[in-house]
Amino acid sequence: MKKRLLSFVVVGGFGFLADVGVLMGLLRWTDIDPFTARLIAIAIALQVTWLLNRTFTFGKSNRSAAVEGMRYGGVGIAANLLNYLVYSGLLIFVPELPPVVALTIGSATGTVFSYTGYAKLVFGR
Repeated sequence: MKKRLLSFVVVGGFGFLADVGVLMGLLRWTDIDPFTARLIAIAIALQVTWLLNRTFTFGKSNRSAAVEGMRYGGVGIAANLLNYLVYSGLLIFVPELPPVVALTIGSATGTVFSYTGYAKLVFGR
């Protein structure tokens, strides 16, 4: 359990880096607003974490990759909806807050939810 949780945190770190990197890249090099940019960043980070969690944290489930990916996406969307609501709320109510700080706080809110959902609903452990 401790090893799996540690692996989940490490994979989450890579997902966070993908999220931040895509968000900051889009904000710097495009005219996309921070809300749309975050949606794109979340989608990419979700794909990164699925592949890494499947490989290093939980292992493949007994489901097809398509079903597993859809379940992972469902849990990920729910966790990231919470994440995105916190991020957006912070940017709206604290407009001077840098988007990367709002992203960090938003990401922290979904971690326990996503770990439990992935472990139970996706990988059956």
